Amino acid sequence: MTMNQCAVPSIPCDREEEWKIQHQNYVVKAKDQNPDVILIGASIIELIQYYPIWDDKFVPLNTLNFGICGDRTQDVLWRVQNGILDHIKPKVCILNVGSNNIDNTADDISEGILTIVNEIRSKLPECYVIIIGILPRGPNINPLRKLGSEVNEIIGQKVKNVSKVELHNANADLLQPDGTLSQKDTLDYLHPSEIGYRKIFNPIFERIATILNN
Repeated sequence: MTMNQCAVPSIPCDREEEWKIQHQNYVVKAKDQNPDVILIGASIIELIQYYPIWDDKFVPLNTLNFGICGDRTQDVLWRVQNGILDHIKPKVCILNVGSNNIDNTADDISEGILTIVNEIRSKLPECYVIIIGILPRGPNINPLRKLGSEVNEIIGQKVKNVSKVELHNANADLLQPDGTLSQKDTLDYLHPSEIGYRKIFNPIFERIATILNN
């Protein structure tokens, strides 16, 4: 039986040195700040901190961002197993990863994401995990967008009865009625703009407030 690389922790060999430095910086920062909310993922997570929504919405929640551009599920899995979750007890974890696993199947990507979720829950059993589904990409329907939708469907089914885990599928937040994606929401038809980030996260902030107040 072939091993699913999406669910096997790994270090990206093409950027190993800088990646390890960024990872270690996150480990130190987490220990110093002890956040209530954490964000884990790749570029869509990392880049949000450079938009006004970060200071406006996330900073008041005592949030740390553990995003690294280019990460695949297997890279994020390595990071959650190697330090970023140690010494902290956040109440909410927001996870978005999988968009960079473009050469994998929907089943394999889903298994990778769910393996990360299980690792988070094993280290932080009291933490509520909100998975942001793979975002739509490209101005119109295309194979990669279909792949992401399949992943979201699989994960939605897998977590629907799991305590303290939920999926937020942002397709409805971003897609136009005719199925197109606007550059007002996603500058390169993948990474959100300020407007896009707010469309995605406004419903999530309501969930976070409920969780933090319980």
